[in-house]
Amino acid sequence: MAPSLSFALWTPLALPVLFALLSLTVPSPRLRRLGPIASSLAVLASGVILVVAALHDQVPTLGGVLRADALSAYLLTVVGAIGLVSTWGGLGGGGHSQTPARWAGSYDGLISVFLAAMSLAVVADNIGLMWASIEATTITTAFLVGAHRTGKSLEASWKYVILGSVGVAIALLGILLIYAASRATGEATLSWLVLSQPGLPLDPALVRAGGALAVLGFATKAGLAPMHSWLPDAHSQAPAPVSGLMSGVLLAVALYAILRVQTITDAVIGPDFLRAMLSVAGLLSLFVAAALLIRQRDFKRMLAYSSIEHMGLMAIGAAVGAAALPAVLLYMLGHGLVKATLFVVSGRILEVEGTPTIANVRALLVRRPGLAIPWLVAMAALVGFPPFSIFFSEVGIILAGWSAGMGVVVGIALVLLLVIFASLTRLTVALTIGSPHDALDHTPPILPKQVTPRATAPGDESDADREATVLSRREAEAGIDGAGVVNGVAHVADGGSGPEPFPMTSNIRVAAPFPDTVAVTVVDVVVAPDRSTHGPLLPLVLALATCAVVPFIANPVGVLLVRAAAVLGGAH
Repeated sequence: MAPSLSFALWTPLALPVLFALLSLTVPSPRLRRLGPIASSLAVLASGVILVVAALHDQVPTLGGVLRADALSAYLLTVVGAIGLVSTWGGLGGGGHSQTPARWAGSYDGLISVFLAAMSLAVVADNIGLMWASIEATTITTAFLVGAHRTGKSLEASWKYVILGSVGVAIALLGILLIYAASRATGEATLSWLVLSQPGLPLDPALVRAGGALAVLGFATKAGLAPMHSWLPDAHSQAPAPVSGLMSGVLLAVALYAILRVQTITDAVIGPDFLRAMLSVAGLLSLFVAAALLIRQRDFKRMLAYSSIEHMGLMAIGAAVGAAALPAVLLYMLGHGLVKATLFVVSGRILEVEGTPTIANVRALLVRRPGLAIPWLVAMAALVGFPPFSIFFSEVGIILAGWSAGMGVVVGIALVLLLVIFASLTRLTVALTIGSPHDALDHTPPILPKQVTPRATAPGDESDADREATVLSRREAEAGIDGAGVVNGVAHVADGGSGPEPFPMTSNIRVAAPFPDTVAVTVVDVVVAPDRSTHGPLLPLVLALATCAVVPFIANPVGVLLVRAAAVLGGAH
């Protein structure tokens, strides 16, 4: 039956490429935007088919190059699920809304190509082909990061290209050394199935050097410190769906490559060498995230540093070894779905608020509950509250590390996790909790078209008006001062209206005792909360529900995780 399933190996590669070509040729923007969603569905459907095959002890192959064991099938499903949340949820804004119209088709096409490259990376048996697939994402995501064509986005794109290229170049050197070591078997090969067999007469020195360089190079793509500096800029400047794909898919696939290389290295020189290397990288990543989250002011960069934190803990889980691998694999799914959800919501917040600065948003739960509620639920999952899968993954890694004699490492990790938890909680509270009046000093003033002023004749002002703030005509044309009006108004007492609802009731008093001033009478601003989700809600609900339910499904999820982890332990 396995040969008949070979179609599930090429469909996640061919169909996204086909949809990418259609995105470049179809004139309708609505149809173009469906291309990435269709690509994600193709990848997800193929992954589910291969997972079913893996659960029935089948390993489909194609041409001796593509192969789907339980680990590959699971990761392909993860790629498809996260891609679907990012692309479907991204229909609400944060992607096309700020992308120049002439680049819209290229934007959709590049996302489909990105998904095809990630799919190839996880189903390739040849580690050289795996490397080439991950390198292809450097090209596609470089254009996606700079999709807004602003100075900051282009700078972030170039930084990503430079550091990402350095990383994959280092990884290539490591793979070439492993290839050289394989000549001792009688025939040089890069087949992971062959190289991971125990007892091969590989040169330990070459494998040690090659494994270290390959892990270091792929760690750059995984966002592990100290090769992490591209990640905050790229994630914060990229369109929200792209940020979700990079954080949930790209980082996970890069860690997958590390796990594959680790299996080869451990079979030759034992686990101690890479265990130390991954432990240091994991702890350093947690420290960097903890230090930079304490004073973070941008909610998209906050999510980016959170990705560094979670990848650091996954690296520690990889260092622990076989006992922690099921938790690490579950972690990939949970973190990817939650982070894709958060980046999608962050894009919507940025779309309606016009700023990524936390201090300029404030009181989101009262003003925009349609955005604040999914954000709060997803943040609860991200910081590790049960019943979400991240909680069980973190507990599993910590317990496995303690049992494996890595108590010092997991102890330090726990302290840093507490600091990160406190920082993320503080920033989330600052963003969402509070009364509408808390936002007065943190948001731009209202525009004149949103308030209709009425001039008063000289001598008709009341005492309250005479005591009010005096504005110059230039200031009045720019907007009313901080006396009680903030960005976005729905209803004004004298009939004015604005484009965005803002839950605020306030008074404005401005007098005009001098010729260069204007007078504004008392105006009551009464606005209802904005309950719109500003985009599809269903993909966000499905993502968070999956994270809450998956940990409790022993069969087939638990069985699949155990089998996928066993692949890395030498069971093929």
